[in-house]
Amino acid sequence: MLTGEYRCTVDVKGRMNFPARFRDEVGLRFVVARWLDHALSVMPEDRFDAMIGELTAKQPVKARGLKRFFYSGATVVEPDKQGRILLPQALREYAGIEKDAVVIGVGDKAEIWSADNWQAQNESFDAEEIAAMMEDMEL
Repeated sequence: MLTGEYRCTVDVKGRMNFPARFRDEVGLRFVVARWLDHALSVMPEDRFDAMIGELTAKQPVKARGLKRFFYSGATVVEPDKQGRILLPQALREYAGIEKDAVVIGVGDKAEIWSADNWQAQNESFDAEEIAAMMEDMEL
């Protein structure tokens, strides 16, 4: 299970240190892809393919656009000896990542956010709204 929050810096070449704890969970090769809320998702290749397969099996017509969105905005990465990964320019632009990034654990995957977007996301959390969502989900 991926949990926690880690602050990282992206260098001028687009490299960032991906947290060792997360590297242990996602493996030596993994997918970084566009995700919701202008964040990037990080998951093992097989999990990424399984997710797309599930979408296609459930709603083949609707899945066309999702497949285009996810696969065209995805890259397979392998951390170097220092644990750095390369985030392509297109993914950095999508997520609004210039220099400061935040990597968070979200259970079965990780997400990479621009530090500014993550701060705005955190500021938008409202305890009463979260409680209401939990109640709606019968948690």
